[in-house]
Amino acid sequence: MPPKIFVHFAFAIFINASFVLLPMWAEETSPSLRVYESVTGLAPSEHYEFRVRLAGTKQWQPSFAFVTTCKQGTDGENAYFPHLSGWTHTYTNFEMSEGAVEVAIARVDRRPIRKAAVHPKRKAACRVRKGVVYLTIEDPCLIAVDIDGQMDDQNTGKTRSGIYSGPPIHALSIFANPMIQGRPDPNAQNVRTVKPGETPPSEGDWKTLYFLPGVHDIGVGFPVRANRNYYIPGDAIVYGTLCNLEDWDKGHHIRIFSSGTLSGARVSHPKYSKPQPAEHRSHDPIFIKGATSTSVEGITIADAAHHSLMLVSGYDPDHPTSVRWTKILNWRANGDGINPFANGLIEDCFIRTQDDAMYVNGRGIRRVVVWNDANGSAFVLSAIPDRDLVVEDCDVIYARAIWHHWSGGRLFNMRGAGKGAGGEGVVFRNIRVSDPRPTLQHFMIAMQGLKPYSDPASRNRGPGDLAGVVFKNIEIAAPSILGLPEVLWGTPTAGIKNITFENVQIGGKQFKSLDQFKHNEHVKEITFR
Repeated sequence: MPPKIFVHFAFAIFINASFVLLPMWAEETSPSLRVYESVTGLAPSEHYEFRVRLAGTKQWQPSFAFVTTCKQGTDGENAYFPHLSGWTHTYTNFEMSEGAVEVAIARVDRRPIRKAAVHPKRKAACRVRKGVVYLTIEDPCLIAVDIDGQMDDQNTGKTRSGIYSGPPIHALSIFANPMIQGRPDPNAQNVRTVKPGETPPSEGDWKTLYFLPGVHDIGVGFPVRANRNYYIPGDAIVYGTLCNLEDWDKGHHIRIFSSGTLSGARVSHPKYSKPQPAEHRSHDPIFIKGATSTSVEGITIADAAHHSLMLVSGYDPDHPTSVRWTKILNWRANGDGINPFANGLIEDCFIRTQDDAMYVNGRGIRRVVVWNDANGSAFVLSAIPDRDLVVEDCDVIYARAIWHHWSGGRLFNMRGAGKGAGGEGVVFRNIRVSDPRPTLQHFMIAMQGLKPYSDPASRNRGPGDLAGVVFKNIEIAAPSILGLPEVLWGTPTAGIKNITFENVQIGGKQFKSLDQFKHNEHVKEITFR
C-alpha cells in the first residue's frame, strides 16, 4: 500500500455565509475521495466556490472551480449566440467511490444564496443554510444546481414577446465522477509526461501521454494515434483539439480519459478562422476517424468551436467505441454534443449545447443529462437505424430555444433530413423532461419541413418509412410555453407507421389519441397504451 500523502493548506469552513480560514492538516486523497484543489496558472471562477468532504467527517477540502464563459456574441462573429453573451458555467470535478460525499457551495463575493435546486432532482439531497448550499451525494453523478431560480423561475429563450434579454446567467454543475480506472504512473517507462508550456510529442516510444497539472495549449488538430492513451487529470486544462483526420487505420485502440478539461476557448469556429482550415473537423475537440476499440472517459469538453465528440466508425460490435462520464459545456452554433455513429455507446454523460446534443444511432444511449439554451435538439432522429437500439434513463433538465420558425430544437426531432427506413427495434424509455418552461414542442417527427416551422421545399427526407419505434414511460413536466402542438408528419415516400406510445405524458396528460398531434394522412397504425 502506498504511503499517505499529506498537504498543508488554509482550510475553510462556512459560518454565516462567510469563510473562516483555519490551518489544518488534511489528507490529499483517500480510497473513497479524490479532490483537485487548484490548477496552476488558471484562475478559478469568480462566481462560485466549492468544498467537498466524505459524509460524517469534519474535513472540508477545496475543489477547484473551473469556469467556461460565453464570449461577447454578435451575429456573424465566431458563432457565439448574442443573447448568451457573458453567461457562465462554473463546474468542479472530483472522484468518489464508497460512501456519501457532501458538497458545500458559496458565492465568491459572499452574497448569500436564497434557494437552490438540483437537476436531476433525484441525484442529490439539497438544502440551503445561512446562505450556503449543502448537497449530499450518495453515488457518482453529474448534476446541475440552479441558484436562486436563474433558470427555473424565468423563461430564458424565445417568449411570446421576444428573446430573453435579462442579465447573464451564472450556472453551476457538480461532477462527482467515479474513481478513474487505470490511472497511469507518471514515472512508468511507457508514460511520457508533458509539462505546462511544453510542446507534446505526437510520436515516440510511449504508450500514454500524460499532461501534468496546469495549463497546456496543443493547438488545433493535435494528432492522436492508434494504440495510445491520452491522460488529462482533474487539475489540468488542455486548450486545443485532438484529431485523427488521416485514415481509418490510425483511429483504433485510443483512450482519452480522466477528469480534466479539454477546452476550445482558444480555437476559432472554422467558418471564421483565418485562413480557412483545410478540414473543418480539425476544429472539433475530438474527431477520430476509424474509431474502433476507442473510448473517451471522464473529461470535460468546454466551449467547443465545432462538433464536440466524433468517433467515426461503422457498426462493428466486436470493436466498439464508448463515451462515458464525459461532460460537454458549449456556447456556439455547430457546437453539437456527441455523434456515436453506428458503433458508439454513450453512458453517464452531461451535455449542455447550443446545437444538437446527440444523434440517435450507435449501440445504446443511457443515463445522459441534456441541457439546451438556444438552438439544439436533445435527440436527433435523422440517422436512426433499423436495428435494436435502446435510449433510456435520460434527463432533459432544460429545453430552451431562441426561435420557433425553424426545423431544429425539440426533444425528438427528425427535421426532414436523412433517408432510408429506420426505427424497427428502437426503444426510447424512461425519459424525463423536468424543465418547467420548455420553449418548443417536444415531438417534431416531421419527414419534411412543415410550415410555419420550416420550408417543405428545402427540408425533405429521402424515401424510407419510420416504423416500429416505441416510446415508453416518457414523462414531460410541461408543454411548450408558446403553445406549440406536438407533430407527427409523414410524406408519400417517407411515412410514419407502427409507432407505439406507452405511458407518454406531458404536463400530467397522457397521450391517448393521434388527435393530440398535428398530423397528416401519412401517419398510420399508431398505438397508445
